[in-house]
Amino acid sequence: MSSAQKDDVHTIIARPDHSSTWRNNLWLLAAIAVPSLGAAIGFAFMGAWPILPFAGAELISLGAALYYVNWKLQYRHVITLGPSSVQIDIGHYAPRRSWQFDRNESSLAVTPEKHHWEGPSLAIHNREQTVEIGNFLNRDDRLRLLSLVRKELKVGTHSAAGSRQL
Repeated sequence: MSSAQKDDVHTIIARPDHSSTWRNNLWLLAAIAVPSLGAAIGFAFMGAWPILPFAGAELISLGAALYYVNWKLQYRHVITLGPSSVQIDIGHYAPRRSWQFDRNESSLAVTPEKHHWEGPSLAIHNREQTVEIGNFLNRDDRLRLLSLVRKELKVGTHSAAGSRQL
């Protein structure tokens, strides 16, 4: 999670923790591929050629799984708190959904955690819509997000009964 203040605009970017970069994942895949394909080619020269397609399929599956996990870790919520508006962008590499609220009419809704290992549920809402933020974060990151947003928005729990929630 990162936060930046420029002039009167405060930008908060909430994203999942990364255990490794895509480049490191490619190095891991190469480190596994070299001995795996080396052994498969050795067995193919000894007559056990059916091993080659299985070794290739195994490496393709591992590469696809690493790519999928890396793609899922690119998910982020960008919360831009300007002097008169609150904008929320949600997406992986680019915003797929966006909301813009009038800052004077929006507030933060906090739902306490059900278990001590969970973080509180956070949502920014006005009278018409509710957008849940940081639902993919761990407890410590949710508490940090709560403290960052709480500095900028008032905490309120009123919202329309037919509000839309993500």
